[in-house]
Amino acid sequence: MLVILGVLAIVFGFMDRVPTLLQWIYQWGDGTAWVLKIGIIALGVIMYVIGSRKKAEQQSPPQN
Repeated sequence: MLVILGVLAIVFGFMDRVPTLLQWIYQWGDGTAWVLKIGIIALGVIMYVIGSRKKAEQQSPPQN
């Protein structure tokens, strides 16, 4: 969900429509807003990768 939110924020930013949830990031300027949007996407990707690994570990049988 974070990845989708970050990508939508970037796309809607180009159309001058910012999601209500992310309007607060623009109070520090456009540069900071870009850093935060990219950070949201990166955090979403990291959480997805970690979740996928844990799920794969739970599904694989223990190796002896």
